Amino acid sequence: MEIPFYKYQGTGNDFVLINNWEQTHLSKKDTAQIRLICDRRFGIGADGLILLQAHPDYDFEMIYFNADGNESSMCGNGGRCIVAFAHHLGLIGETCRFLAIDGVHEALVKPASQIELKMSDVDSIEVGDDYYLMNTGSPHFVTFVEDIDDINVVEVGSAIRYSKRFRKAGVNVNFVEKKAKGVEVATYERGVEDETLSCGTGVTAAAIAYYLDQPTPSRQRVAIKAKGGKLAVHFVPHEDQTIKDIWLCGQANLVFTGSYLVPNTNS
Repeated sequence: MEIPFYKYQGTGNDFVLINNWEQTHLSKKDTAQIRLICDRRFGIGADGLILLQAHPDYDFEMIYFNADGNESSMCGNGGRCIVAFAHHLGLIGETCRFLAIDGVHEALVKPASQIELKMSDVDSIEVGDDYYLMNTGSPHFVTFVEDIDDINVVEVGSAIRYSKRFRKAGVNVNFVEKKAKGVEVATYERGVEDETLSCGTGVTAAAIAYYLDQPTPSRQRVAIKAKGGKLAVHFVPHEDQTIKDIWLCGQANLVFTGSYLVPNTNS
């Protein structure tokens, strides 16, 4: 059996996208198969896999899996990529509303492969001595550092992710360095269990933490530099300490298409 696929990337965060609109190629029970597809040596290779499915009430539904094959929480860059994918297929125009695991999202398709995605509101932020903890669609631990190049992202990130508090459910870990204009972010992602070149929900959390660290009106739109490219996050803070109208903005690009030959497990 062959599965047609599309490979997309958003600032280096790469995904295999499968069109389940008219035919079910993969489902949530195909954990081992999804893990193999995401393997960079034995499969196509990706940080995650996304199914695009029809939905009676929305333009489409997004089902997201981490590279370990398990269905996961919201992925911001994956959300931008699936919007670009749906637009490429002619399923949407320049605007859309779609359903993901954390609820309904809106998105805009702009020129030059720019996709703007409305993220979930953030209504609970834990502030520690040297960290911020919040859920921006996925749980994120944010800590500021003096020099991001001095941080061993995998070693330090995995130590936090597998600490006693977070070991069971996991957490994404973001290291943030303040710059003259915006921030630079490096992320360790659960499910991938490695550093990724970019993380949409992670840079969203970093932008909010940056604003909370020294709140000024100018920081309601934050320029982000990830290792895979540039993003921007803008939002509206409210007096009740909730963050609303959060938009993640950046490019999402088709890399290549192909057919994945499902291995014959009987041979």
